[in-house]
Amino acid sequence: MSSTETSTQDSSKQPRRRLSREDRQRQLLDVAWQLVREEGTEALTLGRLAEQAGVTKPVVYDHFSTRAGLLAALYQDFDARQTALMDGALNTSEPTLISKARVIAGSYVDCVLLQGNEIPGVIAALTSSPDLEQIRREYEAIFLEKCRVVLSPFTREGGLTAAHLRAMLGAAEALSQAAATGEITAQQAQEELFETIIAMVERSARHVVGMT
Repeated sequence: MSSTETSTQDSSKQPRRRLSREDRQRQLLDVAWQLVREEGTEALTLGRLAEQAGVTKPVVYDHFSTRAGLLAALYQDFDARQTALMDGALNTSEPTLISKARVIAGSYVDCVLLQGNEIPGVIAALTSSPDLEQIRREYEAIFLEKCRVVLSPFTREGGLTAAHLRAMLGAAEALSQAAATGEITAQQAQEELFETIIAMVERSARHVVGMT
């Protein structure tokens, strides 16, 4: 037997390293994002994901149970990235309204752009299901509360209402998607969102003063 054959046999006997549950989930999510990017959200099924990831269907079902569970996991993954990006920037920013507003605007737009054009399809799928829409609403509420806490020191108590924050979120979503599709540049999206946040805080402060 040649040394080459011996080497080949030895390597074939080496067991494959089994991924931890956390690593496997990360792999499946990465493959799912790639599928959405290349084929669209409609092509994303648990069977297709198993095929692309090179695992059996039971493995995928064990992690996500249903297609709705997979879509929810993708949205949660996106939200986790957005939260980490924003938190990191907020922790190192100056304690001024301008600095905080730039962080919120920049991190929101950057996160959507990092995810490319995949997230709109996932959000659309979330909206089509009452259960998934609830998940989206819960994460939106967390984001809005974070913004309220960060921006409240620059206005008076009670100055930022749900209406103010919802308007800001609407602008953030629209501007980010316009940047993702190339309708506007990322810088334009960030600058316009920054100006929207500044105007919102200043308007809310004047509103409170006017009512006192």
